[in-house]
Amino acid sequence: MKKLIVIVGPTGIGKTDLSIDIAKEFNTEIISSDSRQIYKELKIGTAVPSDNQLKQVKHYFVGNKSIYDYYNASMFEFEVIDLLNDLFNKYDQVVMTGGSGLYINAVCDGIDDLPTIDEEIRNELIGKYNKEGIEGLRLRLKMLDPESYKSVDLKNYKRILKALEVSIQTGRPYSSFLSKSKKQRNFRSIKVGLQRDRDELYDRINKRVDLMVEEGLVEEAKRFFKDRCLNSLNTVGYKELFEYFDGAITLQKAIELIKRNSRHYAKRQISWFARDKEIVWFHPDEKNKIIEEIRTHI
Repeated sequence: MKKLIVIVGPTGIGKTDLSIDIAKEFNTEIISSDSRQIYKELKIGTAVPSDNQLKQVKHYFVGNKSIYDYYNASMFEFEVIDLLNDLFNKYDQVVMTGGSGLYINAVCDGIDDLPTIDEEIRNELIGKYNKEGIEGLRLRLKMLDPESYKSVDLKNYKRILKALEVSIQTGRPYSSFLSKSKKQRNFRSIKVGLQRDRDELYDRINKRVDLMVEEGLVEEAKRFFKDRCLNSLNTVGYKELFEYFDGAITLQKAIELIKRNSRHYAKRQISWFARDKEIVWFHPDEKNKIIEEIRTHI
């Protein structure tokens, strides 16, 4: 059976470099499972692989969508499975790497199709948000779907709205639509998780944010300030700078918030992946051990 080598871990852990080394070792190509690196307009703030890295190994799903496109995990599942059918004609193994747990689960296990939401339900929830703020949505989600409440970004009102819309529309918790029973796949997933000491990881995240600012993150965000309402831009690195452009905070404060929110995001990613018992964990520097582990499953 063909193998999908899945490299996971939190932001800033070192997935890109390792996945390139693994792809070279097994003479194959890489699928990105990062829900923000797909946007061609966002290069600095989403830490897309450099031009040099992209030249070393062919990558898919990097810069292949626009921030103006509607996109979700179900669409990603369909497109990646279709691509894998082609890639497995050429390769016995393919690498997939990223930090978006829902996208990874969609490919490895499948997710159920989500229902179309009635406008009445959507408008009611938006009215609740306008009247009570995000806290009102959080409390309702905690009551209707405790599982989603534990895993969703509680500062991202659009994510909370989505979970509530599905829960109310169907009478089932949104989390129940994330398939408990795996879909049949014509490949087997080999999952490798990357972990570092917390202080080491946080230091890497802080330095990476500083590097992004040096490379022009502020200018990149400014270009899309007019589009700030887009869900694709409701993400760490951009929303903090939008507050700065609004005059609500200083640039220094925005950068501090990007670092803090990136660290918080990494913690949520770690919690998500910790639930997957199929993942075998390594430090990113243990490349030889990782390759040995992969070979035992091939």
